[in-house]
Amino acid sequence: MAAEIQVYATGRRKESVARVWVAPGSGRILVNDKPLESYFPMKTLQTVVSQPLAVAETSGKYDVKATVEGGGIAGQAGAVRHGIARALSRADSTLRIPLKKAGFLTRDSRMKERRKYGLKKARKAPQFSKR
Repeated sequence: MAAEIQVYATGRRKESVARVWVAPGSGRILVNDKPLESYFPMKTLQTVVSQPLAVAETSGKYDVKATVEGGGIAGQAGAVRHGIARALSRADSTLRIPLKKAGFLTRDSRMKERRKYGLKKARKAPQFSKR
C-alpha cells in the first residue's frame, strides 16, 4: 500500500478548483493554510468537506492540505470534497469502491449557464413594455 507518501489530487465544482494533498497523519484539515473551522465557518460546509473521510472510515488517519480558488464558498467546499475523495482513492485503492458508491468521485458538472444576447441573464428576458 502506498499510503506512506503524500498523494495529490484535483477537485472541481462549479467555478471552484481545489488542489488537495493527503498524507498520513493525525486528521488535521487545512484549507488555504487555515484550519477547516475558520475557513468554512458553517457546520454544513465542514460536514461536506469531511464526508469522504467519514465514508472511507479514515477520519484520524490522514492529514489534508488544500488550496482552493474561484467560485463561492459552497462550490469551494464541494471542490475540496471531490479532491479529498480522489486523493484517498489514489492513496489506497480499496477505498475507491465506497467512495464511488457514495458519489464523491464523480465530478458535479452543473455549471452556471452563459448569458445570451438580448436577455438580462441566461434566460431572464427584459421587462415587457407595450410602448
